[in-house]
Amino acid sequence: MSYLSLLEKMLEQKKISRRQFMTQASALGLIAAAPTILTKHAIASETPQKGGTFRHAMTGASTSDSLDPATLFANHAINISSQVSNCLVEIDHNFKPVPELAESWEASSDAKKWVFKLRKGVEFHNGKTMTVNDVIFSINHHRGEESKSAAKPYLKSVESIKADGNDTVVFTLSEGSADFPFILGDYHLRIYPEGTEGKDWEKAIGTGGYILENWEPGVRALTKRNPNYWKTGRAHFNEVETIAISDVNARTNALKTGRIDAMDRVDVKTVHLLKKMPNLNVSAITGTMHYSVPMLVDVKPYSDKNVRMALKLAVDREEMVKNILKGYGELGNDHPISSVNRYHASNLEQRKYDPDKANFYMKKAGMLDHTFNLHASDAAFSGAVDAAVLYQESAKKAGIKINVVREPSDGYWSNVWTKKEWCMCYWSGRPVEDMMFSVGYATGAPWNDTHWSNEKFNKLLKEARAELDEAKRLQLYTEMQQICNEDSGTVIPMFNQIVEGFSSKLGHGAVSAHMELDGHRNTERWWFKA
Repeated sequence: MSYLSLLEKMLEQKKISRRQFMTQASALGLIAAAPTILTKHAIASETPQKGGTFRHAMTGASTSDSLDPATLFANHAINISSQVSNCLVEIDHNFKPVPELAESWEASSDAKKWVFKLRKGVEFHNGKTMTVNDVIFSINHHRGEESKSAAKPYLKSVESIKADGNDTVVFTLSEGSADFPFILGDYHLRIYPEGTEGKDWEKAIGTGGYILENWEPGVRALTKRNPNYWKTGRAHFNEVETIAISDVNARTNALKTGRIDAMDRVDVKTVHLLKKMPNLNVSAITGTMHYSVPMLVDVKPYSDKNVRMALKLAVDREEMVKNILKGYGELGNDHPISSVNRYHASNLEQRKYDPDKANFYMKKAGMLDHTFNLHASDAAFSGAVDAAVLYQESAKKAGIKINVVREPSDGYWSNVWTKKEWCMCYWSGRPVEDMMFSVGYATGAPWNDTHWSNEKFNKLLKEARAELDEAKRLQLYTEMQQICNEDSGTVIPMFNQIVEGFSSKLGHGAVSAHMELDGHRNTERWWFKA
């Protein structure tokens, strides 16, 4: 073997860096051949490779978690579900709906009838071929009278789901829905065998690129590559270990020491240190994710609009983006629609920190002597407790008293969120406005975490959903964002970038900002470089 070949092999095995390769080649007078070798190595690194055990760690796990798609809530279980199952539609990195288990679809002129053609020959992990009946069963699982699925509001307008032959599903809606394909790409609406119920959900018999081997709720899951996966060029790892690590420092140390290959929610206070490590990469992407501070508007004193307005004016958003996000984000304006969303109300005046006005509204409500309990835990998001303390300090300048109640991380989402009167929260957001508003702001929506109800907002939501004219939809959604801004019980001080860390050994294409972890498709889309 020539010395140049030996250098090339060492480069491929990552025993030397590209710079070291060039230095050695130059010293030996072999620099002319070096660019060709480096180009070949770069191409090989970008070409998906099969093999290896991928280990990633994330937050959002509880011992009460289930793989029943109707109960999916936070990162850990959502990601595992994405490994083992598919939807009819996939949301790509451009926030576009693309075919998944459905190979195509078409709508009637009024968007009330949608016809989806299914892929043929797709098998579940137990060898059963997917049928129309499996699809109808899986969607109806979220529509039942007793269903508490967060996807139920999305399907409220569905009057019927019927088979048309062996490979066609017809959805008939009571009203037009211009974004219906996006709905069928929601992470809850995964396709499973007809009749799945009870403990069978924990077996996760889906059509996905990985097969569940072991599942410990709130702890870890192990999946292995599906040898009969119907997608070509996807699901490259031999196996995937998905580990729950709620503490950001523990996740970071696991990444630094090589115990894991990727992590969600990098601590922005230490991200600059990760960026300096030669074997790690950091991505920061603007998406729809945002941090919120919801208050229960059916509980006094939050039922008073003056109180809500005072608290919205009492938060210093710029200070939060600077000190909590370290610049990895942008100002929120008390509505959940991101600047990357199609119908973002860019002309809506940005609410600013105004202690004098905040004091005026709180005095008008007669609540200047009241102490507001703000419940916080870093289970909500990394830095949530610090954000609550900043809120406390900025409100103090307005004469408003806030008591920060530190809550334990374990059980935060089941014991605090939607239960306590005012708390810290995060949202992944949604690719389209209708989905975000329908699940979190419409009257009676299961994740309406403020219990807010606004008749005009609900009317506009229905109109915008069926409107096919782009200019009119923008006008409707802009008005809805303004109503949220002025009336809702949600304070949204900031939109955060998705900041994640991963090993430089990993290869991938364009990373999606639809949700965290490449839209929770990282195990399917990523690979280990050669």
